[in-house]
Amino acid sequence: MTVKKIAVIGAGVSGLGAIKSCLEEGLEPTCFEKSSDIGGLWRYKETPESGRPGIYKSLTCNTSKEMTAFSDYPIPDHYPNYMHNTKMMEYLRMYARHFGLMKHIQFQTKVCSIRKRPDFSSSGQWDVVVEADEVQKTYIFDGIMVCSGHYSQRHFPLQDFPGITKFQGSHLHSWEYKHPGNFEGKRVVVIGIGNSGADVASEISRVAEQVFLSTRRGAWIWNRVWDHGNPMDATLFTRYNRAVQKVCPTYLINRQIENKLNLRFNHANYGLLPQHRILDHRTVLSDDLPNRIITGKVQIKPNVKEFTSTSAIFEDGTEESIDVAIFATGYTLSFPFLNDDPTILDSQYSMFKFVFPPELEKPTLAFIGILQPAGAIIPTSELQSRWVVRVFTGLKKLPSKKDMMADINRKRQKMTEDFTNNFRDSRRVQFIDYMDEIASELGVKPSLLSLFLWDTKLAKEIFCGPCTSYQYRLQGPGKWAGARAAILTQRERMLKPLRTRVLQHSQTSLSRLFWVKSICVVIFFFVSMLAIMSITSH
Repeated sequence: MTVKKIAVIGAGVSGLGAIKSCLEEGLEPTCFEKSSDIGGLWRYKETPESGRPGIYKSLTCNTSKEMTAFSDYPIPDHYPNYMHNTKMMEYLRMYARHFGLMKHIQFQTKVCSIRKRPDFSSSGQWDVVVEADEVQKTYIFDGIMVCSGHYSQRHFPLQDFPGITKFQGSHLHSWEYKHPGNFEGKRVVVIGIGNSGADVASEISRVAEQVFLSTRRGAWIWNRVWDHGNPMDATLFTRYNRAVQKVCPTYLINRQIENKLNLRFNHANYGLLPQHRILDHRTVLSDDLPNRIITGKVQIKPNVKEFTSTSAIFEDGTEESIDVAIFATGYTLSFPFLNDDPTILDSQYSMFKFVFPPELEKPTLAFIGILQPAGAIIPTSELQSRWVVRVFTGLKKLPSKKDMMADINRKRQKMTEDFTNNFRDSRRVQFIDYMDEIASELGVKPSLLSLFLWDTKLAKEIFCGPCTSYQYRLQGPGKWAGARAAILTQRERMLKPLRTRVLQHSQTSLSRLFWVKSICVVIFFFVSMLAIMSITSH
């Protein structure tokens, strides 16, 4: 039987997982990467390149390592829980080497177009035109996995800011920002309060004269370090917590989380309190922002109404002199190689489970990682790829077009009810629910009831511990013999990089002895007082 050939577009985190998934199912992948290296978003370059992601030098992962890792390749135990982009690149290189992925990647190769072949309705094949060294070449593929991400096409709405053309200072998108050195002594306004906006404003404020962070709606601010110093996502994203959330009214969950975040700092006092509830819109993760606000280096302002030649006028009527405007206004989806073909993908980017366009006669094109999980992208995109390759090989079947559209419309309706009217929110998914949904399609969702009967220790960690990707390697296609051990040792890997100062046993013993003595003294004191009171009363 002829081996099916699969084109993978992009060698970022989603692309690497797609190549690996193809190889697991005996497919022949060819990955086209227009830059000279793997890593996608995580590869830092001093000079941004048009059409590819751009990150700042200090960028650190927002999800902890155990929640971020590929499902059969844990991140080394000595790596920090929240990795700098250089550490993430080291991990991706190790992963690519370990599974022999590099030989399947054609670097500095741009995908120009993807078109259905004339016999697509029967063959499901595609003509793919690529360009390398200014020479174009056409390939025929049996399947396409689009892993190009959604952080390359900037959303730069200058038309929404009157006066920007006469503003004499400089303006740029956060995609262009690299480090704070160029902003020393400047007065800077950062427009937009997503993760990038909060990071950039906080970092620049250490050298700038003053930073103003402009936001239309405010934001709820999380931080990486949670109770007892544990990683936030590893603490909250558990099956136990999700089960509780499903039976509790939404307003109670909102109130509980908001009260918890307000204990760290009162969002209203800091000018950040949004009108929406915390579960209605995406949140922001920033360890530094509250500290920069309380020291006065960052001031929260409403939306910019207009620019003058030297200042920004905000919607509350205040005006501030400005040297630089940074637009942290996000990104838009863009697939130029599809040539806006409505027979492939409609204008609403309708995809069955955010993966398969329902209009295709044959399910031989899939989008990987084109969603916004409330958690890590690597586990979700990897699970998508594992499902996709089973569909490509014919081992899994998709529902009818009618049923797929019904599922898409149901999800849209639910998102309209649950979230604010925002395009990014239209691709937002609950981490554990979505992982389980795709795992069910694939046949790898862990069976808790069976585990409680036969492996109580493992079942307890799966239910009460962090919902890590290793859970989806315990059974079914792609089963990994090391999955159980990876789950049972995940807490050790979290603690390993923290325990860099080894406490001597004698110190621990002395500490315990101190507390024992203290408790004895307190008990003795109260007993003595009771005795004295008793004698006095007699």
